[in-house]
Amino acid sequence: MFGSSGIFVRTLTQNGIDSTTLLFLRFSIAIIPILMAVLLTDKRLLKAGLKDIPLFIVCAMCIVGLNLCYNESMNNIPLSLAATLLSIAPIFVLIFAYVLFREKITKRKSICMILAIFGCMLMTGVFESSIADISLFGILSGIGAGLFWAVYLMASKKSIEMGNHTFTILFYSIIFISIALIPFTDFGQIRAFVSLDPALAILFLIIHSTFSFALPYIFSTVSLNYMDSGVSSILLSGAEPFAALIFGFALYSEIPTPLMFCGFLLTIIAMMMLSTKGTLKDMLHL
Repeated sequence: MFGSSGIFVRTLTQNGIDSTTLLFLRFSIAIIPILMAVLLTDKRLLKAGLKDIPLFIVCAMCIVGLNLCYNESMNNIPLSLAATLLSIAPIFVLIFAYVLFREKITKRKSICMILAIFGCMLMTGVFESSIADISLFGILSGIGAGLFWAVYLMASKKSIEMGNHTFTILFYSIIFISIALIPFTDFGQIRAFVSLDPALAILFLIIHSTFSFALPYIFSTVSLNYMDSGVSSILLSGAEPFAALIFGFALYSEIPTPLMFCGFLLTIIAMMMLSTKGTLKDMLHL
């Protein structure tokens, strides 16, 4: 579902919806399914203290930065490349953890980071003549998305250590975001889009918010009840770029060169190796 977001972003952008208005639509509508998930899980998850607000705000800012960068990335470079650049967030997490918490960067982690970076370089087409066709702004936006995602992961992890549930963090973060985005939202653009075909447009906006934001977060959280977090992150880091590649090929005729496809596989393998504590043999068995 995360990999499908490019379809919605490009469609809304082509119909005159700017970046901040698009984010307002995504987050404000997502409040309803996230609230339903909270109520079905445990009503007590709606409780939060004043001490939790600073981290909620940091998470909210990171979600906005992530989505702005990711939207620009998907509008300027192939969907599979945008998703792969986002998936290198664990590399930033390792660097931040080393700088802030002095967590050791092992040989295994170093190898994985090098492989992932080299894979991304292959995907950009830097070693091919097609590099001229790849937007530098799109690449930088994709890297920025990965950076914001990494900071969000660290902030949300800290909030979880303080006793908050993922749904609680997400629910209050998107409320803060929706309120903050109101002054920057062009409601005229929304009216113009809806007026084209009210029933279809409203259905599209609901599907956009639900499938590209709310449900992926809900499912990834629910999956932790049935599997190890490392396995869950492996499935996420591998499935999103692959889904984006399929959507890009099927809908936009984005066909990666053989070298780009090798870079795609190399980056995904590196992320899988980084996300599991077992050996390569164990990972392949998994």
